Amino acid sequence: MTHPEEQEEPLDTLAHRLGLRTDPTIFFISAGLMVVFLLALIIAPEAIGDFFAGARSWIVTNLGWFFILGVNVWLIFLIWVALSKYGNIRLGDPDSKPEYSNLSWFTMLFAGGIGTVLMFWGVAEPILHFTSPPFDATDPHSVQAAREAMGFSLYHLGLHTWTIFTLPGLAFAYFIYRYKLPIRVSSVFYPFLGEGIHGPIGKAIDIAAILGTLFGVAVSIGLGTSQINAGLSELMGVPDSVTAKVIIITVLTAVATASIVVGLDKGVKTLSNINIGMATGLMVFVLLTGSTVFLLRGIIETVGIYASNILPMAFWNDMMAGYESETGWGWQGGWTVFYWAWTVTWSPFIGIFVARISKGRTIREFVLGVLLAPSLFTLVWFAIFGWSAMEIDGIGEAARAALGDGAGQIAEAVNRGPEFAMFAFFENYPMTQLIQGLAVVIVAIFFATSSDSASLVVDMLCTGDTEPGPVRQRVFWGVSEGAVAAMLIVLAGEAGLVALQQVITVVGLPIFILCFAMIFALAKALLTEDVTAATVGDPPDTQALTQPRRDA
Repeated sequence: MTHPEEQEEPLDTLAHRLGLRTDPTIFFISAGLMVVFLLALIIAPEAIGDFFAGARSWIVTNLGWFFILGVNVWLIFLIWVALSKYGNIRLGDPDSKPEYSNLSWFTMLFAGGIGTVLMFWGVAEPILHFTSPPFDATDPHSVQAAREAMGFSLYHLGLHTWTIFTLPGLAFAYFIYRYKLPIRVSSVFYPFLGEGIHGPIGKAIDIAAILGTLFGVAVSIGLGTSQINAGLSELMGVPDSVTAKVIIITVLTAVATASIVVGLDKGVKTLSNINIGMATGLMVFVLLTGSTVFLLRGIIETVGIYASNILPMAFWNDMMAGYESETGWGWQGGWTVFYWAWTVTWSPFIGIFVARISKGRTIREFVLGVLLAPSLFTLVWFAIFGWSAMEIDGIGEAARAALGDGAGQIAEAVNRGPEFAMFAFFENYPMTQLIQGLAVVIVAIFFATSSDSASLVVDMLCTGDTEPGPVRQRVFWGVSEGAVAAMLIVLAGEAGLVALQQVITVVGLPIFILCFAMIFALAKALLTEDVTAATVGDPPDTQALTQPRRDA
């Protein structure tokens, strides 16, 4: 017979004994599921890989249109909210003021957002579309291919990407600062769940968000690590191997963990400001040492290319792929759907992170700032790096004739792997090794800011509080992200990016559905607002929110 003192301790008692300050159910179940997945990868990697490959194929074939349509709906909703009377609502108390300057705010959300992605794809994606155009009617290396390559690159990493971050970010900031609810994803669904956000359904939502964040950031860490490995291979002959990538992840996880210990204001803010400065300096270097006049003209023309292509590209969903591809899905399955599924796994992390640093701003300031400022920087980045790369490899009929069946210098590097593109690109500029080394450092710091920001946010999801949890608690999540990234790298093996695409597309679907539902929760809450009072920051009527409107 089991004595009472021999029975298993309740989770809250266990958390107390371990020196944690967290919701024990959310923390231990999230951690437990993560450990189970890691063990499954170790025990049966092939079976896990086959499962993700099959599930990804089904999702892309049957629900790719849902991802594409969904992000457009989100963008339209955000524009409406920002330009409507609800745009004057302040995210905080009447006397709330932004905690960070506009510059620091921008650098933090950008460095924690897609800094690593721009370093990885800034050269590689335009070159890939330029040499293998999505549309069969477009000739590789042609002027039309160059314009389409720029249009697709900006479609993937411009307004639509930041839409996926802005929607949950706005929802979190609104419910956390207006309704004084815990910093958790479940708080967004207060209009439907009421106090049930603290119950099993609410906790299940938060656990799903934590796991999605861990995997989304892990994929980004995997891409960043691949690029760092490629850079070290070019500079010092370090083997491009799974073992090398795991060692890099281990070292940089230690750096990110040190930043986690320091905290948001000192660690993340400092790293973000330094890194965005270095990245901007790198971009200016390419502008001034490359074809400066061509690139300045390119920046202006790229605005027109993006504006003229965004609508047709946004609503193209490759509907004829079933007649042209044996897989049942075409080009967009490997590109657009992957991007949206990957990005949405970041959205709980980036959303809460951006909400955390945006208290005191109005809804209009929040939406327009988060949508437009990073998108503008992204446009300039692609205009400088993308056009430069395509010019180096050769644009036009003369270039095609000279290359024959071969590929340009940068395209050859991309064929080895997209992570090699940036370093092959810098071989055409002065101080090659110095600049390549600087690029490695920038990617490494972007890696650290993404990892430490995500760890701090995951910790907030567990505590429901803006105050940082105990150091051991934050360190646990930082180490966990590194472990998940390392295991995904091992799982990917030689398959590389393809395997990471499979994992993230499957993980992204439930998170995408969750974020889509945020529109309805936010709309319901906004419709109960007294906008006149809201303009000066009066708190909303919570009772009205959870009851049907009599005038509806």
